[in-house]
Amino acid sequence: MDELVPSALAGQRLDRVVAMVTGLSRAEVSGLIAEGGVTVDGRPVTTRSTRVVEGQRIVADAAELLAAGDIALEGDGDVDFDVVYVDDDLIVIDKPAGLVVHPGSGNLDGTLVQGLLSRYPEIADVGQAGRPGIVHRLDKGTSGLLLVARSAEAYDNLTAMLAAHEVERRYLTLVWGELESLSGMVDAPIGRSAREPTRMTVSAQGKPARTRYEVVATYRDPVLVSLLECRLETGRTHQIRVHLRAIDHAVVGDTRYGGAKESFPFDRPWLHAAALRLTHPVTGAELAFDSPLPADLADSLTLLH
Repeated sequence: MDELVPSALAGQRLDRVVAMVTGLSRAEVSGLIAEGGVTVDGRPVTTRSTRVVEGQRIVADAAELLAAGDIALEGDGDVDFDVVYVDDDLIVIDKPAGLVVHPGSGNLDGTLVQGLLSRYPEIADVGQAGRPGIVHRLDKGTSGLLLVARSAEAYDNLTAMLAAHEVERRYLTLVWGELESLSGMVDAPIGRSAREPTRMTVSAQGKPARTRYEVVATYRDPVLVSLLECRLETGRTHQIRVHLRAIDHAVVGDTRYGGAKESFPFDRPWLHAAALRLTHPVTGAELAFDSPLPADLADSLTLLH
């Protein structure tokens, strides 16, 4: 979507205007806005109730959502994943590496979404078409904790909480080299690469992105690598991988962003969503979840000194 606001729509809410033009549902548009996928006059707007003005240019990155809406979803009981918490409104998954979160180009079935629909068919109408219940994602090669909304109320509230940085997400990652500082923050916008659309890159035209990191350990034998704890303040595609590559400390095993090396081979990005802290989106209870390192990551650390 790339439209100028006509006089007839002046004063309307941003989410309503985007929904009218794209044909997407208000819930889908709300999620898109919260993720920074809608700009007004070139600036991301994350408040769905923003009133638009005649002549403003609205751009919505809705192609993926529109494509997902054409996919017929069915439950798949063969999809393997662990549920660490579930109630009427919220599901917390411990996702194994190698599992795609939702259907998309090249991955139409066997995804986490289809596994969720098999166990919790009631989520079919929660959230965005093609990705019911999904409020944030983990890359295929990333393991660890993932929030899923089981009710419409939880979906709306979780989406708003993530946009307001009210969900604490901690990741453990092994990167190449030794960092100059024991802690820091990478604050750099991320967008799609013009040369390779499946890759993300730091770009002035991208969406705001911030990643905080702390060095947990540095190893020098047999290779120089560092174990980091990262905290996301935003949730852009491939954010940690792109940001760490940008500061010359690519994630070990990351073939897409320069982290695969023969000196310490690893068959996936060394990245694990280790902890979640949040207020329950419906009850208000304080929740905390931790996921231990899976065997492949834990075993690789025993080789380092």
